[in-house]
Amino acid sequence: MPAPDTIVLVHGFWVTPRSWEEWIAHYEAKGFRVLAPAYPGFEVEVEALNADPSPVEAVTIPAIVDHLESVIRALDTPPIIMGHSAGGAFTQILLDHGLGAAGVALNSAPTEGVPVVPLTQVRSTFPVLKNPANRHKAVRYDFEHWNYAFTNTFPEERARALYERYAVPVSGRILFESALANLTPGHGGTYVDYANEGRAPLLLVGASEDHIMPPAVQRSNAKHYTQEASLTEYVEFGGKPHLMPAAPGWEEIADYVLAWAVRNARR
Repeated sequence: MPAPDTIVLVHGFWVTPRSWEEWIAHYEAKGFRVLAPAYPGFEVEVEALNADPSPVEAVTIPAIVDHLESVIRALDTPPIIMGHSAGGAFTQILLDHGLGAAGVALNSAPTEGVPVVPLTQVRSTFPVLKNPANRHKAVRYDFEHWNYAFTNTFPEERARALYERYAVPVSGRILFESALANLTPGHGGTYVDYANEGRAPLLLVGASEDHIMPPAVQRSNAKHYTQEASLTEYVEFGGKPHLMPAAPGWEEIADYVLAWAVRNARR
């Protein structure tokens, strides 16, 4: 089987597929077919979601995973799957379900069973988790909180521009469920079988200055994959924040992870 010719980019919470705009153009220029599917209800523009966040309130993790699976199963050949933040957790889930030729999880949200909760992560999610009533709401961060969590290494002018262009509310329900996942018995929405020997190769990517999903989370996530039959690797980039796909030097990261995925893709 030839090398994969399709890349599926999975966005995270607080943003939409628009956050991949630079990577889409970059990979298309290299000859790849690039898909960036939205979560159910997120197909509208950022401005529309900010004006009416009801799709954010309604979305669930099972609905997101089901939709992503339907997109990938419709393809003729297994793609490279890349996800950022929550999209990194969904990438791990999709690989665990037997999809994809290779996966890349950038600044990934933790899958079930990764209990590391650094203080910067607590501070980053506090605007939502501080109020139990937010569990039933879509919560939009103000610029100061969004900047701390996503763009802390950026000049303020650039950070504000990205906030206006990318930021949308987050589902309080999903964030509460994710925070409580390790306290709830059973297999929740972000469960993966870490011992799955049939999974496609996975690269977990950390950023040294990431506040909301810092390297400690990425390293712990990677260490859960203890079996050797399916490749799992971790790499960390220095000086980068959580919004790594838009950080200066993102081209180097995009090229590195693509080369890794093509080189290690399951044929």
